Amino acid sequence: MPELPEVETMVRGIREAVVGSQIREFQKCRCACKPISMKPGFKSIQKKVLNRTVISARRLAKRVILDLDNEHSFVIEPRMTGLMLLSDPPDREHLRLEWQLQKGRARTSLWFWDRRGLGTVQLLKKSELDLVLGPQKLGPDALALTLKDLEQRCHRTSRAIKVALLDQKLVAGIGNLYASEILHLSRIHPERPANELSQAELKALHQATRKILKAAIRYEGSTLGDGTYRNALNKSGGYQNHHRVYSRAGEHCQTCQGAEIVRIVQAQRSTFYCPCCQVKNSL
Repeated sequence: MPELPEVETMVRGIREAVVGSQIREFQKCRCACKPISMKPGFKSIQKKVLNRTVISARRLAKRVILDLDNEHSFVIEPRMTGLMLLSDPPDREHLRLEWQLQKGRARTSLWFWDRRGLGTVQLLKKSELDLVLGPQKLGPDALALTLKDLEQRCHRTSRAIKVALLDQKLVAGIGNLYASEILHLSRIHPERPANELSQAELKALHQATRKILKAAIRYEGSTLGDGTYRNALNKSGGYQNHHRVYSRAGEHCQTCQGAEIVRIVQAQRSTFYCPCCQVKNSL
């Protein structure tokens, strides 16, 4: 967490307030916790962004991008517990950065909050952004991925399909939670080798990816038991109430109403699936 739906929700939540605004101040917040990674250093970033205007706010995979009018862009990667906020934070102890913005006479503060301090903030030139996060580093966005592209990419790897979906070079934006939900909806066992999926399974996987991610965005993401993820106004997401398998090990499957959800570990991550709905043999 956060994954594509949560980051998309962050971007949509801040876009109206920040686009067209001038950065009047950019400052660190007092925080005694582990510092977040910033490149280049804070002072260098500050000099380059003061009085610049934010011309767009967008998502790139699991990152928030704020494009400025001087060919530079903020690249904010929330990672495990980072949030972009326009409202009061969950607490002030873990506030990391503040952008003081002005649009006309209106002033707004944009905050980056991060409990664990694993998030990163970079300021990159356009050419650097293309180099660091271009097609050589990231696969197609999960919502823009075509069926043909998915087929070609899956056929190149014999890794388990769940593990392959987490590879951002194969497809960008999907993480552990939504990979389990997508595979359940497409009725594909998470341990199936990606290059052994049938045409029918690949079509089901493509459709499920779009359906799950769009629904999660509509519900503004998933706020799990620790309550960390919040939208830009410090409100919980709602898609956690629609999870079919994620973190439901031992519960009866809501789809088949029979088998119990199973938890296994793949690539050091928990995977959840229904052994009845998601059998190992191909279609």
